[in-house]
Amino acid sequence: MRKFFLIVLIVSAALMFAAEVTEVRIGAGWEMTGPIAGFGQMSWDGVKLAMKLRPTVKIAGKDVPVNVILLDNKGDKAEAANVAKRLIDVEKVVAILGPCTSSCALAAGAIAEQKQVALVTNTATNPLVTQNRRFIFRACFVDTLQGELLAKFAWEEFKAKKVAIFVDVAQDYVVGLANYFKRAFAKFGGKFFEVYYNTGDQDFSAQLTYALAQNPDTIFLPGYYAEIALICKQARELGFKGNFLAGDGADAPELIEIGGKFVEGLCYTTYFHQDADLSPKTKPFVEAYTKEYNRRPDAFGALAFDAYNLVLDAIERAQSLDPVAIRDALAATKDFVGVAGTISFPPDSGDPIKPAVIIQIKNGKPELKTVVRP
Repeated sequence: MRKFFLIVLIVSAALMFAAEVTEVRIGAGWEMTGPIAGFGQMSWDGVKLAMKLRPTVKIAGKDVPVNVILLDNKGDKAEAANVAKRLIDVEKVVAILGPCTSSCALAAGAIAEQKQVALVTNTATNPLVTQNRRFIFRACFVDTLQGELLAKFAWEEFKAKKVAIFVDVAQDYVVGLANYFKRAFAKFGGKFFEVYYNTGDQDFSAQLTYALAQNPDTIFLPGYYAEIALICKQARELGFKGNFLAGDGADAPELIEIGGKFVEGLCYTTYFHQDADLSPKTKPFVEAYTKEYNRRPDAFGALAFDAYNLVLDAIERAQSLDPVAIRDALAATKDFVGVAGTISFPPDSGDPIKPAVIIQIKNGKPELKTVVRP
């Protein structure tokens, strides 16, 4: 009899909770303006489509509307921290999506960790983003893997022997990815040297004059699309005939808009391509995205789409809007089928094991070259 009353009490409490809940508030802190605004805008497009296709989450048998509150971190670390504080303290969100970049994700993640609210970044790849943090997760691969894949590709596909590495010292992501590339490339027996610049620089003549004097066969650009495009253009104008290689920071339409014919042949790693068969959900997503926006889907939008659905999946499994319960459900995620691949989180880690896509610019378009699976 006592057990019966306990069950009745639990069911009653759940029904009362469901009746009180009018919406699920999720935060989104992305780089909507500033030098890398393309990343944030693509991510937000992915979430808007995800909200249209899945506007509610089921709690205690009730379909509860989802409200995503978007704030702009302007691509600035201090602003990213402020955005995280406002989303948690003022907007009362139960989880946060974004930021895109590692520098901003590190800053926002520190706040989310302190306040014990789960943050899921779609594309921040620096290992430090999740290191020693229980509430921080990502929907993408990590730079240790990306650096190794890029070094292997340079050595085997480009037959590279000497690489000039252009490092944006203002970005944690760039510094980290350069280091992981160097470590792996050295193991193959390759040689390399570094030159440095800062986000927003537009004239790279000094760096390129020095670099080209060393006769590299490949230039590795682990930075972001605007500077990558300008470096490629100026390198070709100075007579460089070798290969260009980049990381996921190159993956934006602006790369081709800015670089034009000068980025032709550039290869880069990313998380998604419309022609890559990454999961059973890839093709339906491509069709829905193309219908919604009349353009090809991009990696930032695809992974933001996955991050949104990952959080909703965790909420439904937790059957709770308690941020700690949502975090625990996220940590227990296993075989979640996303549009950019299946996500499982290893024990005590927010880093999923994911495939990587390598793209090459051909005839002014990003074409799938290969998919590399762990």
